[in-house]
Amino acid sequence: MARPPLKSLDDALAQLLASATPLAGSDTVDTFDADGRVLLADAVSALQVPAQDNSAMDGYALRCADMAAAGAALPVSQRIPAGSVGTALQPGTAARIFTGAPVPPGADAVVMQEDCEALEDGRVRVRAVPRAGQNIRRAGEDIRLGATVLAAGTRLTPPALGLAASIGLARLQVARRPRVALFSTGDELVMPGQVPPAQMPPGAIYNSNRFFLRTLLQRLGCEVTDLGIVPDQLDATIAALRGAATRHDLILTSGGVSVGEEDHVKPAVQRLGTLELWLLAMKPGKPFAYGRIQGGEGDKDGATGAHFIGLPGNPVSSLVTFLVLVRPFLLRLQGVRDVTPRAVAARAAFEWPRGDARREFLRARLNDAGELELFANQGSGVLTSTVWGDGLVDNPPGQTIAPGDRVRFIPFGELL
Repeated sequence: MARPPLKSLDDALAQLLASATPLAGSDTVDTFDADGRVLLADAVSALQVPAQDNSAMDGYALRCADMAAAGAALPVSQRIPAGSVGTALQPGTAARIFTGAPVPPGADAVVMQEDCEALEDGRVRVRAVPRAGQNIRRAGEDIRLGATVLAAGTRLTPPALGLAASIGLARLQVARRPRVALFSTGDELVMPGQVPPAQMPPGAIYNSNRFFLRTLLQRLGCEVTDLGIVPDQLDATIAALRGAATRHDLILTSGGVSVGEEDHVKPAVQRLGTLELWLLAMKPGKPFAYGRIQGGEGDKDGATGAHFIGLPGNPVSSLVTFLVLVRPFLLRLQGVRDVTPRAVAARAAFEWPRGDARREFLRARLNDAGELELFANQGSGVLTSTVWGDGLVDNPPGQTIAPGDRVRFIPFGELL
């Protein structure tokens, strides 16, 4: 296969997302267990929150008309703790009230206890003149009856689970987890613990990619089958792909998708299916591949095969292409609608005098002045840069950067 022209990252991402038809099937899970899952049906409230006007403070509920001046003393006619309901407030009196308790009918303000003094004769001296509505949380001010509080396609976070619980949802319908087969290629790869560092053979390296890729997949809610390390042999690569295609939605590989004589993943994919995308105009990450592997007997859910994504072998290239391309692909498979990470404009505290012809992703971090510093070595094998950095500078093709320039910065918090 002749080398195609390098495809732009935007075009490649659009093609990937167009291919990521949301998976069939769903799970209904306990709300406690739904963190990171993708909501499949709108969460609609069957009540209003708060259910009634309630106090935002510990203090005293009263009528503003009874407080013409600061320092007035009112008899305390009732006590309303949270979880109980008071009676209508008699004019000229106050009610001792606690945070979350319903405001009694007739009261139009709550004065916090720090501005009040309880007197021995059962009255309360109010040292501040209240305004109407003060310290009262109005019924329905958070959630209206019938409101959609979480839309289908939302990836659930801990606050989202609390919101679902606040409208009484003990279980949630979520998209099923993508089944992903993961393997690395390379005869040079050794697993940590297999060989001590002092005994590593010449040319051998520890397989770091396997650790961060599997973890990233699990964070994205995937069921991961780790197929380990596949030898640099065409037959072994074909066998691994063929076996994985019948049981998984996606096969994700690391290494073997470049143009070397020992890069067998691309020809193996072409033997078993189609290669629809190869080589991107991005740095790091040019040798990225996407295609389809035909399935066979044993396919689940009526699937006809598996998506295939091949990542570069260099660790930074593998990590960056996963974050920029695989992450949105997997989210879209689960029905997430907005898969674009939020970028911010930040000022550069570095110089980048030679822009590359490809779109670059530079590892950088924010200093105490709120400006971006660049890791000194931007090589695709320098995994240290990804731990040191706070995120990626998304630099357009051919763009130079001078100190003080505004650049597009994607925090790792948006990607991990």
